[in-house]
Amino acid sequence: MDAGNQPAARLAAGLLAAAAVAGPAAGQPVDYALDPTHSSVTFEVLHFDTATIRGRFSLLEGTVQWDRGTGRGRVQVVLDTASVSTGVPVLDALLRRDDLLASSAHPRAYFVAEQFSAGTDGAVQAVTGEFTLRGTGRGLRLVAQRFRCYTQPLLRREVCGGDFEATLPRSAYGITHSLPFVADTVRLLVQVEAIRQTP
Repeated sequence: MDAGNQPAARLAAGLLAAAAVAGPAAGQPVDYALDPTHSSVTFEVLHFDTATIRGRFSLLEGTVQWDRGTGRGRVQVVLDTASVSTGVPVLDALLRRDDLLASSAHPRAYFVAEQFSAGTDGAVQAVTGEFTLRGTGRGLRLVAQRFRCYTQPLLRREVCGGDFEATLPRSAYGITHSLPFVADTVRLLVQVEAIRQTP
C-alpha cells in the first residue's frame, strides 16, 4: 500500500486493543503505542508444494485506542515493505521488485481496524479491518492465539499484546508471480506488544 492510501489497519496491532482488559470507564478511551522492538509480522507460503518460504517484516509503527466501556476502538499499523527479510539476500531483493511487493512504488502497507471481538474476561479474541498492500485494500481478520496485559516492571506501565494469525490470497493484491508453483495462500503471524500512553 502506498503512503497516500492509509485506510489501513494494520497488522496486528489491534492486538493491543489490549486495553480491553484494563481500560477505564466508558467515554474514556485509552491510548497505546506499538513497541517495534517486540512487534513483527511473519509470513509463510508453500513453495512447490514441498517446503515453506518464511520471512518477516520488522519495522512497524502503530497506535491503538480502546474504550472498554463501549467496546469501541481503533487500530492503525504501518509496515515497511522494504524491511522484508527471509535470510536469503537474493530472495529479499526479488520480493521487493515491482511484480511482488513493489517496495519502491508502495513502501508502506497498512492495517486499519475498528471491529474488536473480546471474551468474557475482556481479552481480545479477534480484530477485523482492512489491510492495504500495493495500494489495494482488502478485509482482513486477525485471530488471537493468545493475548494478555500486564504491568511492565521497568516501564511501570501497562503493556498488552499477543500472537495473531490470518491468511490472505496474494493474488487479490496483484501478486501473481510464480503462481501456481508458489502458493497463492499466505499465512500471516502477527506478534505485537503495545505500551499504554494515557495515565
